[in-house]
Amino acid sequence: MARQPGDVRHIFFHGFTLSILCAISYSATTQILAQMFSISRDDDLLGGMWAVVATIFVYRYGYEQSAGAALSRMAATLFSFALCFVYLLFFPFRVWGMAAVIGIGAVAMALLGRPDDIITTGITTAVVMVVAAISPDHAWRQPILRVVDTLVGVTVGVVGAWISQLPVLRAGPTSDGGAT
Repeated sequence: MARQPGDVRHIFFHGFTLSILCAISYSATTQILAQMFSISRDDDLLGGMWAVVATIFVYRYGYEQSAGAALSRMAATLFSFALCFVYLLFFPFRVWGMAAVIGIGAVAMALLGRPDDIITTGITTAVVMVVAAISPDHAWRQPILRVVDTLVGVTVGVVGAWISQLPVLRAGPTSDGGAT
């Protein structure tokens, strides 16, 4: 199936917009949030990366898709962070502890009727737990900080999707061959 010229423009527009949104997420987290919540420069950079991952996860080709992805991302992330927070309040990082938290998250998400969120919950748990192992002092802070970073990335992705749906930015061919 051949692509129409408008399709190619839309693909490039989407890629360009995603690039800009990722830069915004990273900068907002490493420059603005880091001034308020910085633990270390390394942690600030990790927060920037985490916000970028959330933006990539959420920014889709349509606003409705992005809003759905945002809801999924936040549900899985919040659940994972709650599990990690409770674990890290009482125990230091251990590989079997991480594995247990991942397993608990998988079972819980399935029982909650959200099996599609098992992957995101597991990945989030693994990252938070390993970061807690890298920075064991006050490891319980990691889930809180990563929630904030995720919220920044999700917000930037959804707002970007909403803006890119504005009629002025959606100019292209219509089904009748004219331009919108």
